[in-house]
Amino acid sequence: MMHASMGTQGKRPAHLSQLLSFVRKEFRHVLRDRKTLLILFGMPVVQVLLFGFVLSNEVKNTQIIVVDHAKDQASQALIEKIKASHYFTVVADTVPQSGVAAAFRQGKIKAALVFPVNFQNDLLHDGRNTVQVIADATDINLANTIGNYLTAIITDYSRSQQPALAMPYVILPEIRMLYNPELRGAPNFVPGVMAMVLMLVSVMMTAVAIVREKEMGTMEVLLVSPMRPALIILSKAIPYLILSFINLLAILLLSTTVLDLPISGSLLLLLAESMLFITTCLTLGIFISIVTDTQQTAMFVSLIGMMLPTIMLSGFMFPIEDMPYPLQVVANIVPSRWYYVIVKDIMIKGAGFSAVWRETAVLAGMAAFLFIVCVKKFKIRLA
Repeated sequence: MMHASMGTQGKRPAHLSQLLSFVRKEFRHVLRDRKTLLILFGMPVVQVLLFGFVLSNEVKNTQIIVVDHAKDQASQALIEKIKASHYFTVVADTVPQSGVAAAFRQGKIKAALVFPVNFQNDLLHDGRNTVQVIADATDINLANTIGNYLTAIITDYSRSQQPALAMPYVILPEIRMLYNPELRGAPNFVPGVMAMVLMLVSVMMTAVAIVREKEMGTMEVLLVSPMRPALIILSKAIPYLILSFINLLAILLLSTTVLDLPISGSLLLLLAESMLFITTCLTLGIFISIVTDTQQTAMFVSLIGMMLPTIMLSGFMFPIEDMPYPLQVVANIVPSRWYYVIVKDIMIKGAGFSAVWRETAVLAGMAAFLFIVCVKKFKIRLA
């Protein structure tokens, strides 16, 4: 019995030693795998920073214009108070009434403040007056927040003018929601959903197109064929381009019929811009497919790597102008950020090509750049 007990005790250190050796081996394997380390440490850091800076209901440096019909001491004092806050940036305070609609349509501002004629005189004689606040209600949450912030600033100003009086001056903000007066949810989320769905579907479908050929061992057949790399890439993208276009038509049909959201602008322009965005997403998916080695990795990169930037940095969930400047710069390389603006301008605001030409040029440049990179990488990695 004593020998058996000693044998059992002798085995325990051996098992523990084997366990520790396997643990050390696994640690070495993980530490050598840069992709695993990136997932383990890089992604949590990025998510914490993004959610920490982006998830905010505050209004910061939101661009507004002022239409001052009064140009008196009271209106100028209130304008200066608004400028002094870090919530708003007054991009112009001498805009005529006719320029308000154009500024909203071009996406230059989120709100406008309109002072009536004889603002100070009416305030002194009647003890009350109104100021019109016009907000872009294509983003309901931002429009309501802007209205609340401006109301608080105006109320604070009116109370500060006659603090000793029991009944101080009353300035009532008259809030008007532009493009979405009923504050419906569809005009806000449909453009964002279109950008997110088309981005994810187009990238994910093409992300496995070439890597599938590599895993199945059929890539050699393509390489020895007389087709050029550019034609091979096009042959992979065209079927998904057609399928994505059908998907786009289904989304627009549901939006107009089920959600009762009419297309205010040109349908042909919206379709053309959407095709450009889909092309950009397809080339991005092809690029992911070329630089990855397995379908699992390609799917992971396309799903996680594209979903988070699309949701956080496209302007769909959170206003880009409220983010720190470095994140605003990063948002510029997210294709859905530009397409979201295009859809809102055409579909909701009824704007034409003159209002979205800059976003169109950016998407076209991205598509051309990604296609050239795909052709170069295709030769290097596979030729």
